[in-house]
Amino acid sequence: MAADQEQFYQILTTLLSTDNNIRTQAEDAYSNLPVETKVSHLLGAIHNGNLGDEARQMSAVLLRRVFSNDFMDFYPKLPPESQAQLKEQVLLAVQQVQTEQLRHKVCEVVAEVARNLIDDDGNNQWPEFLQFLFHCANDANPVLKEAALQMFTSVPGVFGTQQNNYLDLIKQMLLQSLAPTEAYEVRFQAVRAVGAFILINDKETQILKHYADLLAPMLHVIAESVQQQDDDTLLKVLIDLAENTPKYLRPQLLPIYDMCMKIFSDAGALDSWRQLALEVMVTLAEMAPAMVRKNASKYMEQLIPLILQFMADLEEEDGWAESDELLDEDNDCNNVVAEAALDRLACGLGGKVILPLVTQSIPAMLASPDWKQRHAALMALSAIGEGCHKQMEVMLPQVMDGVPGVMDGVLRYLQDPHPRVRYAACNAVGQMSTDFAPVFEKKFHDRVVPGLLMLLDDNANPRVQAHAGAALVNFAEDCPKHILSTYLDALMGKLEGILTAKFKELVEKGTKLVLEQVVTTIASVADTAENEFIAYYDRLMPCLKYIIQNANKEELKLLRGKAIECVTLIGMAVGSKKFSADATEVMDMLLKTHGEGAELPDDDPQTSYLISAWSRICKVLGKSFEQYLPLVMGPVIRTAAMKPDVALLDNDDMQGVEGDDDWQFVSLGEQKNFGIRTAGLEDKAAACSMLVCYARELKEGFANYAEETVKLMVPMLKFYFHDGVRNAAAESLPWLLECATCKGPAFVGDMWRFICPELLKAIDTEPESEVLMVMLDALARCIQKLGPSYIDQESMTEILRIIDKLMKEHFERANDRHKKHMDEDYDEEVQEQLEDEESDDIYVLSKIADVVHAMFIVYRENFLPFFDQICSHFVNLLTPNRNWADRQWGICIFDDVIEFTGPACAKYQGYFLQPLAVYIKDKSCEVRQATAYGWGVLAQFGGEQFAGEVAKILPALVELISDPESKDPRNINATENAISAVTKIMKYNNSQINLNEIIPLWFSWLPVIEDADEAPHVYGYLCDLIEQNNQHILAEAFFRETVEPGKPEGFRMLNIVRQVQSGESFFQSLVQAMPTELQQALHVALHTPPST
Repeated sequence: MAADQEQFYQILTTLLSTDNNIRTQAEDAYSNLPVETKVSHLLGAIHNGNLGDEARQMSAVLLRRVFSNDFMDFYPKLPPESQAQLKEQVLLAVQQVQTEQLRHKVCEVVAEVARNLIDDDGNNQWPEFLQFLFHCANDANPVLKEAALQMFTSVPGVFGTQQNNYLDLIKQMLLQSLAPTEAYEVRFQAVRAVGAFILINDKETQILKHYADLLAPMLHVIAESVQQQDDDTLLKVLIDLAENTPKYLRPQLLPIYDMCMKIFSDAGALDSWRQLALEVMVTLAEMAPAMVRKNASKYMEQLIPLILQFMADLEEEDGWAESDELLDEDNDCNNVVAEAALDRLACGLGGKVILPLVTQSIPAMLASPDWKQRHAALMALSAIGEGCHKQMEVMLPQVMDGVPGVMDGVLRYLQDPHPRVRYAACNAVGQMSTDFAPVFEKKFHDRVVPGLLMLLDDNANPRVQAHAGAALVNFAEDCPKHILSTYLDALMGKLEGILTAKFKELVEKGTKLVLEQVVTTIASVADTAENEFIAYYDRLMPCLKYIIQNANKEELKLLRGKAIECVTLIGMAVGSKKFSADATEVMDMLLKTHGEGAELPDDDPQTSYLISAWSRICKVLGKSFEQYLPLVMGPVIRTAAMKPDVALLDNDDMQGVEGDDDWQFVSLGEQKNFGIRTAGLEDKAAACSMLVCYARELKEGFANYAEETVKLMVPMLKFYFHDGVRNAAAESLPWLLECATCKGPAFVGDMWRFICPELLKAIDTEPESEVLMVMLDALARCIQKLGPSYIDQESMTEILRIIDKLMKEHFERANDRHKKHMDEDYDEEVQEQLEDEESDDIYVLSKIADVVHAMFIVYRENFLPFFDQICSHFVNLLTPNRNWADRQWGICIFDDVIEFTGPACAKYQGYFLQPLAVYIKDKSCEVRQATAYGWGVLAQFGGEQFAGEVAKILPALVELISDPESKDPRNINATENAISAVTKIMKYNNSQINLNEIIPLWFSWLPVIEDADEAPHVYGYLCDLIEQNNQHILAEAFFRETVEPGKPEGFRMLNIVRQVQSGESFFQSLVQAMPTELQQALHVALHTPPST
């Protein structure tokens, strides 16, 4: 045994070797040892005082890893006495080891054992550890006190289900450890322990209140650590608390801001400390904006000018503007940190607080002779647009054009003598083009386009030139087509010239930055210009195709990708007639990228461009694209199926990878961190979207790939690393079912049985409301595409359970919002946030209604027994105290009950008749529209039993239609639904009304021109009243495209017209009395063949 131990010590020593080969041999020897042997030898090494401290520390690290990864594989197999001995040995080591670093590592070992000895029910299986913890915390020796606190910090949930019984004892331990009389190391560790305990109890309001008096002594220790300047851990604890439990910090909010302002404003302090202090203040403003607005807004008056000066902390870099490489800025630079902080403060606290403070400083900074000041001012205006949107939009003329005698506008700085200021001005123009679209484009196009075109000539400063092109992309993306059209010749003349010149430069010098950008800018202009881009097509396409054909070197892959994007966006813009000839040639070029089955590496920039390009070509070529499916499906499926690298790392492992931009990490608490390699995720999402495109565009042409695709997509409904992947997976399902119909009902049935349970599970557990909406929409469309024979009893039960759960959550969230109105920090901005949340809720509710609607369409009155299980929720929506959207969707559900179950709806009349009668006069036009529609379908489908009710509502409908504002844009749909409702009462359920009285009034309401769903009912009835022969109204219906000439109602209308047409002179006199556009509409309609 001793020999084995000696041999192990030899391995341990070798593991510390700096020689890679020797160390690798030792790692192999170590990994081949059984777990029990490792545990025994590592524990022995920790206790062996004759070993060097470095070897003992290494043993502690390795032992903790063994316990972290393999504890439950070996520990339960040990006899009870060996288990007890192991626990005794690790506790003994805490007391015996002498050096601080080794003790810290041993404490982590003990914490790992304690964590593993909490069972699945939360019961602590190691009571001796709890006793040891309190014993050390109360020991006179500060070393043991610190050790107790470190172990508690590592495993703050160690009390498990018994925690409530120990709350007072834990609090006493922590308070006592924070006392000024304790050693600094003990107090330092106590702050970490409080932080860890508060964070795992962040939802336990009573615990947070109970522990509130720990906060003030904590802050004293944090302030002391700031003075010591040797370890910034405690400021990071404060940031964690600000992010996760900002309300806990409320009682000490002002002292926190005082302390952080003092650090941040100290120009002599280390930048890293200043940045952490800023992060505390910004995080609080983000996570508890109302609390900061109400209690700490005075600090913003000092903070914002300081941040603006931090943004001006730039390095002079020789050759910056001439560089052909865009190097990512260091995220730790003061100016980058400050710009992000300003953006976050604006989004958190809002424009009312932030905008006045920024605009106070901007004029002086813009007027400064120091280019860094001007640069910072322009970057600040870029940063605050999103958060200050409402307040800044009205100030755009002053911002862009300046205020005489006060400041020059942003546009003036496009001509600044310093290239980096011109760059910042481009940045501001580009960002504001996005943040304030389309208002910005409409107001400033006549200054922005010439200003950016001028900078595209800045050949001496490629980075400025390229950034002007990037700003044009933002501008063109959101610019109304009719505005951009007026600049097309000027834009394309300039862009074509640069494309030619920079292509020549690429060949001669190898420079490509501006060329890459100009290709993207051309693509963006084409995307907005659409068919008007045809004029430039023949001049551009040869050069772009040449780039795709020949840009094969590694360093030109991004350029080739952008050229691929540009060519296919131009193809989409000009349409298949112009592009189809080139599309085949381009497609063949693209396929050569994957020639001979070669796979592109994960980080190849061409991948995303290729996949998106294929989908655009698919849209242009339509069915003709089927020939390429065998060639493109391999790469698309491979990219869509990409599995990202993930890792579970402890805090020690994290230190080596925290700065890696390719990875994102989330702390799971208690020393664990989950990481995912994000490279390739966007390509995966794009590939999934392309599969949706192929299924949607090619339909049965995609049938042979439907099975493979559905097997890939369904598991990705739970791909929580990327919302876009889940969205695409859900969106694909109804299209895939449609593709599969040509393979017969048995195949469709198998596919649906594969989809259904997983889709329902995904809906049940989806955390993001935006994705949930897409999933519910997919479910509704699947139900409609399948028809009545595919949904079994089990699936129906599960769908109803999910609807029940979602509706309960809907009401709970509404109650939560009501409670927030009562919050001590409630203000106007909180109200805006609550309205945004309510808006999301309304959209989810509309998608729940879509599922119910689909059920009624497919099952009609057979759905009623199932509907009864969830009916009460929709009755609740109808109560007068609900918001307008609840009332609207409640009405819509009962509109479906009436429309699709006919006379059987009488069972529910106690629920819907009174709301329909009351809400026809609702303040909300959406509610009135849904209600008017309900009266129409009740007349049409409810039967004679409702004749009295529909007759009684006529005066209210007439009142709605006759209102002086009834034809206003916001009211027109409600009005036309009411006209349609009256029409349906007249046509289908008129036994208790006087038709002769109503018809003349009804005529006076025509024409109906906005609601294409209701217009056919109105004009169909008009055809019934053939003796009136009102040609003008018929032509109006065709002109407004509310009735299609090929549809049955249109066909009937045309027959009437043709009967009148047989009296030629009378017909001509009628037609000539019409406006020209109506004459043209009637002519087109008369020559449209009927649809089959």
